[in-house]
Amino acid sequence: MTAILSAQNLRKSFGSFVAAHDISCEIARGETIGIIGANGAGKTTFVNMISGHLTPTDGRITFNGRDITALTPRQITLLGIGRSFQIAQVFATLTALENMCIATAIARRGESITRLTMNRAMAPDIVRDATRSLEQFGIAEYRDMLANTLSQGVRKILDVAMAAARDPLLILLDEPTSGVSREERHELMNHVMGALKERGVTILFVEHDMEVVTGYADRVLAFIDGTIVADGKPDAVFARDDVRARITGQSAHQAETHHV
Repeated sequence: MTAILSAQNLRKSFGSFVAAHDISCEIARGETIGIIGANGAGKTTFVNMISGHLTPTDGRITFNGRDITALTPRQITLLGIGRSFQIAQVFATLTALENMCIATAIARRGESITRLTMNRAMAPDIVRDATRSLEQFGIAEYRDMLANTLSQGVRKILDVAMAAARDPLLILLDEPTSGVSREERHELMNHVMGALKERGVTILFVEHDMEVVTGYADRVLAFIDGTIVADGKPDAVFARDDVRARITGQSAHQAETHHV
């Protein structure tokens, strides 16, 4: 498969503190990649460098054949990389449909969030496309509910749907199940992954729940001390001693039975 994203020898330092180093990987078009690691392992730094929220101190990032290393988040978004955050970026006092319409108007018409009026956001064609998105992500039944009344899981799905409004080629999901009850996690991931795969989106998601990673990732990148120490199928990565000791906390027996 053709690589859509390539990271070569990435390093990010803040003064004398090195947050990430020696990061190299290639992501194939259409893959779903789970990114794991303890807090402070470099996962979010890596994602922030891809999305332009941090500029690498050294190294190079190529997306779809273009060097994006020094581009701004907006430039990177326009090239086809979407991003959702650990805390859902939704307008709490607007309905799910109104939120989706705003994201759709910005994506479809190039509207500026500072100049967009609700009349333009709620134009018939925008409402139609926004409604389809809510249906595709499995949350159409909540369209008329205020975002601040939605469960954490539904808010997270809405956030991803809004991030996908521009039809990105690749999307970065930062801890999509964070703060979501265990009962909601698989339903959330089924809706999110189903909709994104239907659109043919390449997916990188940071996740602490290893059952979620095992269930939805084609491949896993394991971060320890600011760099990738393992890159492969979930079973192979979770079987490594350093990953069990530093990330999953599982014994060898637990790792084996977990994947039976």
